[in-house]
Amino acid sequence: MTSPEERATLNELISEATTAGARQARACAMLGLSARTAQRWQGGGPDAVDGRTLRRHEPAHKLSAEERAELLAVANSAEFAHLPPSQIVPRLADQQRYIASESTFYRVLREENQLAHRRSERPARARSKPRAVCADAPNQLFSWDITYLPTTVRGQYFYLYLFMDVFSRMIVGWQVYAEESSVLASEVLRDLCAREAIQPDQVILHSDNGGPMKGATMLATLQALGVMPSLSRPGVSNDNPFSESLFKTLKYRPAYPLKAVRHPICRAHLGHRAGALVQPRASSQRDPLRHAGTAARQPRSADSGSPRDAL
Repeated sequence: MTSPEERATLNELISEATTAGARQARACAMLGLSARTAQRWQGGGPDAVDGRTLRRHEPAHKLSAEERAELLAVANSAEFAHLPPSQIVPRLADQQRYIASESTFYRVLREENQLAHRRSERPARARSKPRAVCADAPNQLFSWDITYLPTTVRGQYFYLYLFMDVFSRMIVGWQVYAEESSVLASEVLRDLCAREAIQPDQVILHSDNGGPMKGATMLATLQALGVMPSLSRPGVSNDNPFSESLFKTLKYRPAYPLKAVRHPICRAHLGHRAGALVQPRASSQRDPLRHAGTAARQPRSADSGSPRDAL
């Protein structure tokens, strides 16, 4: 709000401009005012006070203190304490009672901090953002998952256990089994840690909330090897995107068989025809796949720290 001193100064400037031949609207525009504001200031006198500052309007049907207390008493009674206002007002109407409108119930309860959790349920807990896990070198963060592989028998599948280094996108371990089990996953993990010489508290292993990931054998193996577990948030389906993306890349390659006839044939295909995706570090096969997440470098070069390959 403009003070009386500022108003007087602005009026003088506008009067000086209009006396010199300028239009009042243009002079007011230069000062950031409307012509109607200047006219109101000039017609009010030097000691005029803005009447809007003294306006205090209260609705004629505003709830009195007694009515407000009755509303709160009804809302907190044993009959209505567990109900929201959208249920309280119709039930009062069935009893031929009217205290206030539904919006008034909401407003009064909100002002009294009684609007949330009116039922006998556990209040929602404040959840903080999960700790971000990142890697700036190989052998710091692994991601693993299990995916189904089709067979010639409907309803029966093979299971691909796959561990990936998130930093380099290199497949550090994989196996194909006929069943899904935390015992088999722990065997792959033990072999992986021995081959890569993983030290305790060196690697974080991220996965979703599947049964094998949270199985007692797998958790005991993680603790024995000193590998720190990291699980997806409950109800969040995209918290393990690296493994899921790799599975899609594998299954949508042209050479991927729609049906694996036998277990050895399935392993042979994954080991040779799709070697660009599931070959471990010990393999000498060149990896032709370029990853956008590693600045278009091959996983092998990103894993070894070699310069970026020529595109």
